[in-house]
Amino acid sequence: MLACVQSIQLLILFFFLFIGLDVWWELLTMARRSISGCRWKRYQRSHDDTTKWERLWFLILTSSFFLTLVWFYFWWEVHNDYNEINWFLYNRMGYWSDWSIPILVTTAAGFTYITMLLILALCHIAVGQQMNLHWLHKIGLVTTLITTVVTMSSIAQLWDDEWEMVFISLQATAPFLHIGALAAVTALSWLVAGQFARTEKATSQMLMFSAYLAVVVALYLVPLAISSPCIMEKRALGPKPAILGHRGAPMLAPENTLMSFQKAVEQKVYGVQADVVLSYDGVPFLMHDKTLRRTTNVEEVFPERAYEHSSMFNWTDLEKLNAGEWFLQNDPFWTAGALSRADYLEAANQSVCKLEDMLEVIKDNTSLILNFQDLPAAHPYYSTYINITLETILASGIRQQAVMWLPDTERQLVRQVAPGFQQTSGLKLDAERLREKGIVKLNLRYTKVTSEDVRDYSMANLSVNLYTVNEPWLFSILWCAGVPSVTSDSSHVLQKVPFPIWLMPPDEYHLIWITSDLISFLIIVGVFIFQKWRLGSIRTYNPEQIMLSAAVRRSSQDVKIMKEKLIFSEINNGVEATDELSFCSENGFANEMVTPTDGRDTKLRLS
Repeated sequence: MLACVQSIQLLILFFFLFIGLDVWWELLTMARRSISGCRWKRYQRSHDDTTKWERLWFLILTSSFFLTLVWFYFWWEVHNDYNEINWFLYNRMGYWSDWSIPILVTTAAGFTYITMLLILALCHIAVGQQMNLHWLHKIGLVTTLITTVVTMSSIAQLWDDEWEMVFISLQATAPFLHIGALAAVTALSWLVAGQFARTEKATSQMLMFSAYLAVVVALYLVPLAISSPCIMEKRALGPKPAILGHRGAPMLAPENTLMSFQKAVEQKVYGVQADVVLSYDGVPFLMHDKTLRRTTNVEEVFPERAYEHSSMFNWTDLEKLNAGEWFLQNDPFWTAGALSRADYLEAANQSVCKLEDMLEVIKDNTSLILNFQDLPAAHPYYSTYINITLETILASGIRQQAVMWLPDTERQLVRQVAPGFQQTSGLKLDAERLREKGIVKLNLRYTKVTSEDVRDYSMANLSVNLYTVNEPWLFSILWCAGVPSVTSDSSHVLQKVPFPIWLMPPDEYHLIWITSDLISFLIIVGVFIFQKWRLGSIRTYNPEQIMLSAAVRRSSQDVKIMKEKLIFSEINNGVEATDELSFCSENGFANEMVTPTDGRDTKLRLS
């Protein structure tokens, strides 16, 4: 099954590469013709006879471009959550595969292909040529559009939370995307101004100009809607958020293993997060998934028990499992190849980790967030696993103030036995209700909290920890927003971030905004004036069109009038048609020019 899916992904990629090469060939052909001289100049003066169907295809192409742009931007920005998405798909499909990179590559290929098609279409419009999309590209366009829509719909249904990432990422990218969009629309003014100058109907000119003006004005005013916590004075920036290792240091070692927590301590993180399960014989150990399939070799050692809940294994059975080889084989963060030889061998020999062993490693200078799996009702310690876990924690000697207790189960009992634990909630509630429940800290996904929420909780003396934050740009946004701490898979990366990636005072941002708008406005006005001066006097009569369509679409009198207009226009502009057509003759083909002689039309053949 996995090989089949990967083969389909490769076929899609090769398809995009093939038709992409065809688009580049067309662009090169247009460039060659544009250099060939006067024949291209005649096409520049030709009518654009694009059919309504082709105009509809251009509309579909433009819509597809913006849709694939949004999808490509989304998938690029959710790089922070690639491992989480792969884990989610693993639970849905039952086997592990890194879907993130193939989706990214095919998305980039589709977006590049659509962009090349759009550039080619705009080139045709710019020189007044007829648009005629080849059937192969129509198939490619429809395939890309359908694939994008289906994928976006699937993500929206299966992982709707992830779309919040788009709005969060705009807090980091919107000021720069605005300048990029402004540059693109300003460059587009050359094409719009050219079409405006060529168009003879005042109504069409007004519609074209009004639509373009609306887009430009909207872009000029977009910064009014841009809000980013990093648009602030430097002196208002709070302290750097504390960093907790998510299941240790899972980019440097297999998650929830002793080596992973040792690596986290070496990185001098503020704390670690761990997932606790109780074995069938009452030994607390660390495991995130309900089964052992993803992170151990249980399918090799106990194939008949591979789908059993991890808590239904005795510790003697758990000790027989390898918990590190999967990390080297699947390479979930693409970091296994960078391990030293010693670390590689150590990772390959990791086993399931006891809670007791992990506490011994981190107890001196590291805080701890504990999460628990619910046990099956048939488990012998179903009603007492909290007591057993508490005894293990207290016996380790770790400071009670360093433990952030997350489970809601038996919270009152925990307060009595370990009053120093920081009671932590994974639910987003109002500050008053949290204080009533004795909660002092929140542990939430970063998509669930806004800058306003962080300020409100801070005013109520409630600390907020957000998970899982892996990318420096996201860490920077949360830093600017005043988040006290984050949980991360990439603690070794975030530890090296000395300052937010960008920080801009409001006055400086306003200056850049106004200056960019002013420069854009001056360029657009200049382009329209120049294009009107350059193209305003050019007539667009096509000799080939007259000769080929006269009998079908026009009366003989109309044809004669248009022929005379063509000839007199060429004479008035100082064009010597005979020399031009002789120079432009290619590959032995003859060109024809119509001249009036004694009131009749005579064809003069030039070879």
